[in-house]
Amino acid sequence: MEPDYNEDTEWNDVLRAKGIIPQKPKEAEITEDQIQAMIDETIQKRTDLVDGRKNMEDMNLDELDELEDSEDEEVLERYRQQRIAEMKAFAEKAKFGSVREIAGTDYVDEVTKAGEGIWVVLHLYANGVPLCALIHHHMQSLAMRYPQTKFLRSIATTCIPNFPEKNLPTIFVYHEGQMKKQFIGPLELRGEKLTQGELEYLLGQAGAVPTEIKEDPKPRIKDKMFADLENHVEFD
Repeated sequence: MEPDYNEDTEWNDVLRAKGIIPQKPKEAEITEDQIQAMIDETIQKRTDLVDGRKNMEDMNLDELDELEDSEDEEVLERYRQQRIAEMKAFAEKAKFGSVREIAGTDYVDEVTKAGEGIWVVLHLYANGVPLCALIHHHMQSLAMRYPQTKFLRSIATTCIPNFPEKNLPTIFVYHEGQMKKQFIGPLELRGEKLTQGELEYLLGQAGAVPTEIKEDPKPRIKDKMFADLENHVEFD
């Protein structure tokens, strides 16, 4: 049965409001600076224990054992437990790793209710559009590289009725149910010369993937003009 888009349903609310819902509060996560501070604290405590007595090289086994006091063990155990918790949290989030196909009726559950802390990249496409095929190819590689991000694709007209084909491909980026970025049409997605690195950069700028690509890999027109000019001068 075809869905009735005139009904007052949550699905239709999403279509009318472009899928924007309030963000959920985040739980505090331990930062790299906090971890480093704990390590520094442990090293400093060990150093303080040694200072004023003798060099570690001059200590016997009994004296070295004294360094392993309860306070040091408590700090190290706390750090170990926090690292275990971080690894478990990462493993729970790293549960995607591929590009999944969804229908319009899956939109709410898969996109706007993806879960706390989850980034979603949704590719709206149509069969027979070369740039759509290219983006799908790039997304397959990126999905494996960034398994914490949910990569999805859907035939555009199954998600949004009468979606204009001239706007294909389109990519929506969501975080915790709120749309963060949209790339609509070939111009915004740089046409059929789009590289995987460029797409990764664009998604990274939107926050969807923790890429290390911080500068746009696409050559700028001015840079190319200067390069062509330099080559011309060299041959003159």
